[in-house]
Amino acid sequence: MTDAHEDPALLLRDFVNTYDVEPAEDAIPTPARLTAWLAGRRLVPAGAEATGADLATAVALREGLREAMAANHGARGGELPDDLDDALAALPLRLTFTGPGPALVPLDPPETAAAGLARLAAAITDSVAAGTWPRLKVCQEDTCRWAFLDTSKNRSRAWCSMSTCGNRTKTRAYRARRRPPAG
Repeated sequence: MTDAHEDPALLLRDFVNTYDVEPAEDAIPTPARLTAWLAGRRLVPAGAEATGADLATAVALREGLREAMAANHGARGGELPDDLDDALAALPLRLTFTGPGPALVPLDPPETAAAGLARLAAAITDSVAAGTWPRLKVCQEDTCRWAFLDTSKNRSRAWCSMSTCGNRTKTRAYRARRRPPAG
């Protein structure tokens, strides 16, 4: 159902960015908005239905992915965040060998939100296979946490934007160094 040409890393990045931390804006605050987002990416057909439980799974998946992407900055451990592990365990996936190679496919009928979320989970393995998963990161600016694909040659990018978040962080550090000692 998904576009075979869509980069799985960009799909995952866009999903994580459905919640903008700084203004606290959620693009999928209701089950209906969740299915609209999934349908807009051809993960479910138009008119698909979602439940409150599907929305809760989507939020847990999104925030778990955000934490897993934060771990891609290097120094942090390789364990999945508990919320992500629980969300992935709730998704109906199975391994199939019916295509050109093994693939994860949803068990649920294609018109359910759970099937769309399962396709998102399958995009994680697709991203790993494509070599883009380690490049998926979140901005290290605590007020931002925006997901981005690190396309730098040495994979060392720390902020979504050097001109915004990088500048904020460096300005705060400069001011802290210039501040007279307390007492």
